[in-house]
Amino acid sequence: MTWMPGKDPMPGDAGACDLIDMIIVPRARDLGGFEVRRALPSPKRQMIGPFIFFDQMGPAEFLESGGIDVRPHPHIGLATVTYLFDGEIHHRDSLGSDQVIRPGDLNWMTAGKGIVHSEREDPARKTMPRKIFGIQSWVALPKTHEESQPVFEHHGAAGLPVLSDGGATVRVIAGEMYGLRSPVATATETIYADATLAAGGRLPIDASHEERAIYTVDGEIEIAGDKFGPGQLLVFKPGDPITVTANDNARFLVLGGEPMDGPRHIWWNFVSSSKEKIEQAKEDWKRRRFDIVPGDEKDFIPLPER
Repeated sequence: MTWMPGKDPMPGDAGACDLIDMIIVPRARDLGGFEVRRALPSPKRQMIGPFIFFDQMGPAEFLESGGIDVRPHPHIGLATVTYLFDGEIHHRDSLGSDQVIRPGDLNWMTAGKGIVHSEREDPARKTMPRKIFGIQSWVALPKTHEESQPVFEHHGAAGLPVLSDGGATVRVIAGEMYGLRSPVATATETIYADATLAAGGRLPIDASHEERAIYTVDGEIEIAGDKFGPGQLLVFKPGDPITVTANDNARFLVLGGEPMDGPRHIWWNFVSSSKEKIEQAKEDWKRRRFDIVPGDEKDFIPLPER
């Protein structure tokens, strides 16, 4: 998805819990009946592990028309990660990938040196009431992979490993947790998981990764006596074991991994360790040097004038 302009998220009360380094409360932007909440990047934190961009889409319900309709646009230096709780998105890209994304599926598109994609809803769906709710994130690539060939991976919900135990269910989206490893290939050590807890359920969060956070999606959770509702990014201190307890039925995402090899520049849909590479990508898109998206050749998003 293209990086839609909006206000930066604001850091919350960092002293709310001794185990928590920072609380980021995303700023919401209404895109005409469709709300997006951006948690990363924030003024105080650019990345958590390789995650450099983290948007909550919805929840929203459309009666007719409206919805997701993102025209072809380019990316470099990152992987886009789409994970839905509700609804459908039709992904097409310049590799020829043509894939409908449904709840629990993982769409992992590595842009490398450059890729173009579109994200839309199929016309037939726009004639009926429907919902959309999910997370769109970007994972920065290490310097060794920024010029790699683009790759697309899709794994259906049934292909992602799931652990259920004691009122907790965890689907491992990327990386390894609790002895289960996702099939998706990552350029750096990454953790990303979808966790649901029944009321009273508890889930320990492994401290082996230096950078870890959870994003609260639904319900109320408790950590070391402090309570947190939906829509907060809780960034943990390195090395501290964490246990999350659900005060009612709750859902959250676990994310993080090894630190990136330096900060990144972000401009529109481009991420790079080099400002020069971003300038070249801007010129290439302006001059229409990127590949086209088969089946979606007519439309495109122009280069922003900023």
